[in-house]
Amino acid sequence: MSAVVRRPARAPWTLLKALFGWLVLFEARNKILLAPGAVRLRRIENAETRRLAAGLPSPPSALVATVIATHRRPEALRAAVRSALHQTVRDQVVIVVDDGAGLPELPDDPRLFAVSLAHNTGVAGVVRNVGIRLGRSRYVAFLDDDNLWEPDHLERTLAVLESPGGPDAVYTALRRVLPDGSEKDVLSVPYDRRRAARESFLDTNAFVARRDRSLRFSRLRRTPDVMPREDWELIHRYARGHRVLHVPHPTVRYLVNPASFYTRW
Repeated sequence: MSAVVRRPARAPWTLLKALFGWLVLFEARNKILLAPGAVRLRRIENAETRRLAAGLPSPPSALVATVIATHRRPEALRAAVRSALHQTVRDQVVIVVDDGAGLPELPDDPRLFAVSLAHNTGVAGVVRNVGIRLGRSRYVAFLDDDNLWEPDHLERTLAVLESPGGPDAVYTALRRVLPDGSEKDVLSVPYDRRRAARESFLDTNAFVARRDRSLRFSRLRRTPDVMPREDWELIHRYARGHRVLHVPHPTVRYLVNPASFYTRW
């Protein structure tokens, strides 16, 4: 096909990207193509939430609930849990949800609750949703099992959230580090919904939000080649009806490695 023919054929797609943003268009396609599997995963999520809640003496409750999803990263998980428990904010619970692989030994702390799904789902959104639903808190924070928080992460985010006229959610800057421990860069982008439709700078490791029914992850099965990621989808959707602000201070050590889903897309 000649370039003359290809240009008119691409014109509608180019116009749609200009109007809506390519990330929004890709997500609309994902919802059409991957929706059938999400129905089954929602049933699994509901059943697992009921089963695990029945095994707890009471729902984990605090000002903020930190949800850590994990799967077969025992050493990294222990480090992530320690960074969550060592926050300067003490009024929190840490809810670890293992995606069916089994839990390693974790610190003995009354604020820590660790559970395992009965079977592996392979869907991070489902695992995180179970953690959200098990807790009772005003705010919810998220930490992956291969990343770390600085001790003041919750203190800085809650100071903004709890201020008079504060937003519904905030996200801090990410200090991205390489596997050898060296710093790659700092990702710090103020929130702009139009820009977020075209650039993927949102990550839930830095995100703390007021709890409500819209604070849930997509249940679509997103393999590494499915874009955008569930982090982007959650924050972009949450921001439709909530005010989101950026805190330009790096409080997250984000590991960039070949096994990570992070990409500049």
